[in-house]
Amino acid sequence: MLQGKKVVLAKDYYITGDEKGQGIYPEEEQKNFDPEEHGFHRDRLIDAFQFRKKNYFKGVSGKVDVGEKDFKWQLNLYGHGDREHLTFSNVFINNNYPRFLNEFVPLLKKRPIIFVVNKKADLSKLLFNDFDIVKDFRIGSNCIVNDYHLVEEIKSYIKDNNIKDHVILCSASALSNYIVHQCYDDCDKNTYIDIGSSLSPWLGLDGWKYSRAYLQHWVLGMENQYGTKVDVW
Repeated sequence: MLQGKKVVLAKDYYITGDEKGQGIYPEEEQKNFDPEEHGFHRDRLIDAFQFRKKNYFKGVSGKVDVGEKDFKWQLNLYGHGDREHLTFSNVFINNNYPRFLNEFVPLLKKRPIIFVVNKKADLSKLLFNDFDIVKDFRIGSNCIVNDYHLVEEIKSYIKDNNIKDHVILCSASALSNYIVHQCYDDCDKNTYIDIGSSLSPWLGLDGWKYSRAYLQHWVLGMENQYGTKVDVW
């Protein structure tokens, strides 16, 4: 999306720029980004990536995933300085996933949670329901375009209810980036996290079984390279 390439996740195939292949993507995974039609959303993603503020961290794709050329392309797009606020987009997953479950999740359970999550998710299944979820906002298919309105709705909810010291978890593809950026810019008294698919096995969703190799490795026991994969700066 940042590079203005077409992205499609359909029922049984994917498109990324000029590349097309087969895949299995249930409704909650399906997306359609057309750079000619959805330029507004690409601009908001660039805004989120280039935004700078204390304690606002951005995850980039590692060299092992995108290669040296595109890794440097990201850093050039970000610009000089503020590298202390850059990390890897894989920081919660791959070889780090056991640490995420054992060290990070217990910290989340100590804070009130607002969860941005797919409409098909069953929150009663979330790690034995130990989370203190005080509010949830639901997304549908192709949320990166169709559910942009949630950015303002969440901002308004935080302001109207004087929300502070909460964790806003976002499992909403690129929409998570818009939410984290604009809500943190508006109110930095909360913690905003793009949690990705890391909690999907405990939400009653199935899409991860087909498209998330690190979960296949750690949850289903299907050994693959992502179980031991690490990013090196």
